[in-house]
Amino acid sequence: MNPIILIPARLGSTRLPGKPLADICGVPMIVHVLRRAWEADIGPVAVACAEQKIAEVVRAAGGTAVLTDPALPSGSDRIFAALRQLDPDGAHDVIINLQGDLPAIDPGLLAEVCRPILISRERFDIGTLVAPIGGAAEADAKSVVKAACAFAEGETVAPALYFSRNKIPSGEGPLWHHIGVYAYRREALARFVALPESPLERREKLEQLRALEAGMRIGVARVSHAPFGVDTLEDLAHARRVLGGGEEA
Repeated sequence: MNPIILIPARLGSTRLPGKPLADICGVPMIVHVLRRAWEADIGPVAVACAEQKIAEVVRAAGGTAVLTDPALPSGSDRIFAALRQLDPDGAHDVIINLQGDLPAIDPGLLAEVCRPILISRERFDIGTLVAPIGGAAEADAKSVVKAACAFAEGETVAPALYFSRNKIPSGEGPLWHHIGVYAYRREALARFVALPESPLERREKLEQLRALEAGMRIGVARVSHAPFGVDTLEDLAHARRVLGGGEEA
């Protein structure tokens, strides 16, 4: 295992313009995420930037920044472009895609996301994370992506069968909140970004469905709770309270 953590970042968020540079307790959000990745201490870290302004902030904080084509359609495309610049010889066999809007993520989750592809008896192409859904409001929220998966007795890794913004699966039993952090086998990332957008991906607006529709296997590791992401001004205010020590995550 020789992982690298790549953080895609661009300024063009529609709901929160300039999001990576949003101030949280005197530090830009992208720098908070960079610090969490450093704290994981499992491999080198770089930010795949769409704009020079982000790169300057990352470098001023002591981080590695790679400029990528602003026209790239997704974070996955952005990290693959950065990977080819940083590691053209293929030394890194596991690529962790850490979203740039998770400023308070537990660094330990970056090791957990690797478990499906490194430890599981099954061969998965991609690893990701799920946490239990705790109530009706979370279950019904369209902003919370749900994973259809089932864990065997004593197991903490399971195959992901589907992802949806709707409440799945039906019937009695636990529901699982998908956490949008991924670990790819290197060859799986290369295959994934070469695939066209898939019908279910387009319908649900969930990129990971492209992989499932192409026959790729996604394994999920179960963790205790989901980190919060920053997508709105209300989320940003919450992040400032949490990272300022005034509120629990």
